[in-house]
Amino acid sequence: MIVSAFTSEKIIYLIERWGISIQLNQSRSNMKRVFKSWNSPSMGKEMDLLIYGDEGTPVIVFPSAHGNFKEWEDKHAVHILQQQIDDGFNQLFLIDNFSDESFMNHEIEPLLRIRRFEQYQEYIMDELLPFISDINSNPFIITTGVAIGAYAALLMALKYPTNFQKVVGICGYFDIRVHMDNVIDDSIYFNNPVEFIPNLNDDKLLKLISSVDIRLLNYKNDPTKDETRKMSDLLWLKFIEHEHYVWDQETNDLWTLAPHMLKDNLF
Repeated sequence: MIVSAFTSEKIIYLIERWGISIQLNQSRSNMKRVFKSWNSPSMGKEMDLLIYGDEGTPVIVFPSAHGNFKEWEDKHAVHILQQQIDDGFNQLFLIDNFSDESFMNHEIEPLLRIRRFEQYQEYIMDELLPFISDINSNPFIITTGVAIGAYAALLMALKYPTNFQKVVGICGYFDIRVHMDNVIDDSIYFNNPVEFIPNLNDDKLLKLISSVDIRLLNYKNDPTKDETRKMSDLLWLKFIEHEHYVWDQETNDLWTLAPHMLKDNLF
């Protein structure tokens, strides 16, 4: 018998409310796992996600380049967070890929790449957040991700600081110009934090951003360490409170450390 992560009443509500497909499962570790999918108006296609747990602080997990909603599962990273999930401290929302159709898609023009990423942001704000609030009453939202996923996690909080309360950016790079073929445009500028943060002079917005618990993480031989330090310096330039931690460990595979880095910074 398959054990549901939600009550039967809530399942019926979700189907009626969102028109989503649902697969319920409970792994041997007792972590409650639910697959969900719906046809996204923002993206114009089916968008998948995995949910681990049924209560606790929601954590939106952005995939890295070419990763998808199963990335953290495939990398055997979710089980590192098992205790926090099983004990009801956190609920993970592993969301679908964005980079393959935007930044990494060099078959389309740069402005179409950035527009596709903006549609992904609309999916987050107009679809994912309301969905999360329907099944989890906790208003405190954490974003996280590795590499370009860390960029997305930070950007969403910088642009929407009242919607996201904490960021755990792991081994991130934050300058998207490398994917924009030297094209200059406002839509690129306002999605590139290393450009718009130094020129941000709205005191009210800066104060709101400073209220977000921002944590940027690297390990000792992390190739993105300098990139993260640059982002940190720019945040300090605008007096935006945050933390930049460099773990005193080395690895040739960031996935051996990434889930532990997240685990240590969820509280």
